[in-house]
Amino acid sequence: MLNHLYIRDFTIVHELELTFEPGFTALTGETGAGKSILVDALALALGERADNTVIRHGCARAEIVAGFSLRPDQDAARWLNEHDLFAEQECVLRRVIDADKPSRGFINGRPVPIQMLRELGQYLVDIHGQHEHQSMLRRDGQRQILDDYAGLGEVLTRLNLHYAELTTLTSRLQALQRQSSDRDARLDLLRYQVRELQALAITTEELAQLEEEHSRLANGAELLEGLQESAQALCDDEQAAVAPVLARALSRLEQLTRYDSRLVELTALLREASIQVDEAASRLHQYLDKLELDPQRLQTVEQRLASVHDLARKHKTRAEELPQILERLAMELRDLEEGDLNSERLQQAIETERHRYLELAQQISTTRRQAAPTLGKSVTAQMQQLGMPGGRFAIQLEPLPPGELSASGLEHVEFLVSANPGQPLRALTKVASGGELSRISLALQVAAAQVARIPTLVFDEVDVGIGGRVAEIVGQQLRRLGASREVLCITHLAQVAALGDQHLQVTKTSTGETVSTAVRALTGRERIDEIARMIGGIKISKKTLAHAQDMLARATDNDRVSA
Repeated sequence: MLNHLYIRDFTIVHELELTFEPGFTALTGETGAGKSILVDALALALGERADNTVIRHGCARAEIVAGFSLRPDQDAARWLNEHDLFAEQECVLRRVIDADKPSRGFINGRPVPIQMLRELGQYLVDIHGQHEHQSMLRRDGQRQILDDYAGLGEVLTRLNLHYAELTTLTSRLQALQRQSSDRDARLDLLRYQVRELQALAITTEELAQLEEEHSRLANGAELLEGLQESAQALCDDEQAAVAPVLARALSRLEQLTRYDSRLVELTALLREASIQVDEAASRLHQYLDKLELDPQRLQTVEQRLASVHDLARKHKTRAEELPQILERLAMELRDLEEGDLNSERLQQAIETERHRYLELAQQISTTRRQAAPTLGKSVTAQMQQLGMPGGRFAIQLEPLPPGELSASGLEHVEFLVSANPGQPLRALTKVASGGELSRISLALQVAAAQVARIPTLVFDEVDVGIGGRVAEIVGQQLRRLGASREVLCITHLAQVAALGDQHLQVTKTSTGETVSTAVRALTGRERIDEIARMIGGIKISKKTLAHAQDMLARATDNDRVSA
């Protein structure tokens, strides 16, 4: 519910802070005092459009803050949670309108686009008058009212899930179909590239071996010459080679060890060196014996490497990455080749999901057709009591075009009304005046009070063109509605104001050239005086005061009887 409203420098309001109580609150005051300004300010906090003309004359900024208490199970609380804006079961909306910059919105202290204020506001307050927040004027709001009345909440949630899945599957299938021509061209290219890479059949290990073999073959003459020189130096030259020289030195040193034992260690080192040289010479000869420097083999290796590097350049990659390229392209080819199979699977899934959707949607349609006339009759009966004798209210279910589906079912819901006898039923938004619309709204809210979702209702102009007995009935209906919802009503009629659980008086004061609006809660004698003013005008007699007191007493007595 709306707990408090703070307004600063808005139209003729300098600064105003209101606190609201549960139940039915009546707002009264002289014509022009600024009662509707409060509704206008609240509408701005809820995201209604604004321009800088609403800023109080001589000020740079207008500000409106509305505070609400919420239960976790309410739609507004769920919306706040979804947008990560929930704060301790409270919701504070703030709207700032500057003279020289766009207006700004805040939810629980965080700046948000004005559209988000508007979205959240639809879950918090329903303003019945000349304001955009009137849910009854929106087609989706009308559908929601009927569906809540029919108890379709859980079934609609399931339908939404099926519709979302159906939409996703259909989008995927359409994407596959749109890509069909591109897919064919891509398939041809992939098949060619994969065949080419598979024909090359290069591996990382083979590439390394080829590069090593090419290095050996391409430098064969230098390699052979160097090996032969090394063999000559190690062992083939009997006079100057390392191995014979070491052998002679070792033999001489071994003879000398008999004269000095310290030479034994040196002899061991020299013997080990001689063994290593002999081993190296032996392996060198083995390598020379096996060395093949076939020019034809060199040509073959060069051709193979040329093919590898040509293909690497074609794919704009390094030669060693070709095996990974083949793996990636082959996987993409498999996926695309399975596209037809995926398309068939999607079509089967769409048919299954469509069947589930239609099953639920038809169940919803049946329930709506049963609930619509019942709700229509109930609202029509309320209209007779609210100053619209002969008025009628009906709910039209218009099927969607063949083949079209929606998240809310297979039909549009539209409220139709005839406010006067003999007039045909027409769309609610086109035929009702402000006062009539407010009373029809009241009738609808009373008829659907037990299932309504929006916690706070504001009625403006609900008593236009009525009086006497009808006015008292309007007040009784508002009071009854206030037992389950928070109800605020701007009224000019004493019969309505007397039935309020709370009574706020709006006054306009002038100080020199400055005009401002103030609001105060009335109790006791002050409330009697205000009701008497509304009954009797400027001159208030004792009879008028007694009548006002009697009206307030009867409202209390009615409560006792109801209890």
